[in-house]
Amino acid sequence: MNRSSISVTPELHEYILEHSAQPDAVQRSLMEETAKLGRVSGMQIGPEQGAFMTMLTRLVGASFAVEVGTFTGYSAMCIARGLATGGRLICCDVSNEWTAIGRRYWEQAGVADRIDLRIGPAIETLRSLPKERAVDLGFIDANKSGYLEYYEELVARLRPDGVLLVDNVLWSGRVIDSEVNDDDTAAIRTFNDHLAADPRVDVVMLPIGDGLTFARMK
Repeated sequence: MNRSSISVTPELHEYILEHSAQPDAVQRSLMEETAKLGRVSGMQIGPEQGAFMTMLTRLVGASFAVEVGTFTGYSAMCIARGLATGGRLICCDVSNEWTAIGRRYWEQAGVADRIDLRIGPAIETLRSLPKERAVDLGFIDANKSGYLEYYEELVARLRPDGVLLVDNVLWSGRVIDSEVNDDDTAAIRTFNDHLAADPRVDVVMLPIGDGLTFARMK
């Protein structure tokens, strides 16, 4: 029996959004401003994914999280809101322009004091972190060519039962299209294969947004 996930039409997606935790006024304003950026706004996660990430952050009791790829700050806000009291989130990004948008909304949402934004190559930021298993939750959503390196740096610092989320792992379906072989698609395929075979973690790939892999450190 084929037990594949249901195909999500635009109408069904709207139904999902209507029956999930709703973005508040600050989140809606951030999404609206991001949408005005044009095509690049597609880098922002959807509200249902954001709600899932806030819930998951709370469920694991995360007090130390790391995000690779912040864009205009929606995902960071979602993670920060789920952190335990006194928790902190390190955000890695290379854009002052886009993250400046996020900074304004983090202030409005009352989570700015939980977020440590570090501008510069993410791999350098990750390598500068203490080499101890202290990260409760990680999120990767950046340049696809760097996914494998980001993952290795984060998984080495993930505590037992800590979780790692990785975005865009289905890459709009291109991961299974044999006629598509651009660098980003090839990088995602390589990463997906590597993670699925990694004995250090339990892995499930979820059809949320553009594909979200959920890994738990054993």
